[in-house]
Amino acid sequence: MEPAYRGLGRCVCCFWLAVAFDIVGLVVLLIGVFVNVFFYDLLIYAGAIVIFLSLIWWVFWYSGNIEVPPAELEDDVGLLKNKNKGGPGGIGGAVRRLSGRVSSSIRSSFRRNGGPSGGRAQRAAAAPPVTSHTREQVAVAMTTRTPQENPPHAAAVSSVASCDVEMPHTTTETSPT
Repeated sequence: MEPAYRGLGRCVCCFWLAVAFDIVGLVVLLIGVFVNVFFYDLLIYAGAIVIFLSLIWWVFWYSGNIEVPPAELEDDVGLLKNKNKGGPGGIGGAVRRLSGRVSSSIRSSFRRNGGPSGGRAQRAAAAPPVTSHTREQVAVAMTTRTPQENPPHAAAVSSVASCDVEMPHTTTETSPT
């Protein structure tokens, strides 16, 4: 005979954990809202997260207390009753045997032909080889400029007009990308 569950049901531990998470989360959240501390936003977020995590315990408690009659469970766990007293034969047994044979022949044909159950090794063998990319070097010119008395754009305009452009001393670095 099954024990009689009263009040909180079967999963009492999950219930009390859910209640504890709710209380702790609410206290932390309210401290963050009403107490004047510089990390109030951390407390508000932490309290909300703890309350959200309590939902996990509520779901465990609820799903652990779902009542399913044994008659409905028989089909799910493979405890089929023979409604016809003819034994394992009959139409239901024949259909079950036929479907088992068809599914096993389909599975074995996939294995022979390299179908979905072939795994990664067969798919990797069929993939084209990966080619290595050549690396190009990029030159980057760098300079240190000192402040000048004349504006730089005035000197550049005069030197461009005479087509005599002078480049300052630069260093060059290259990168492998």
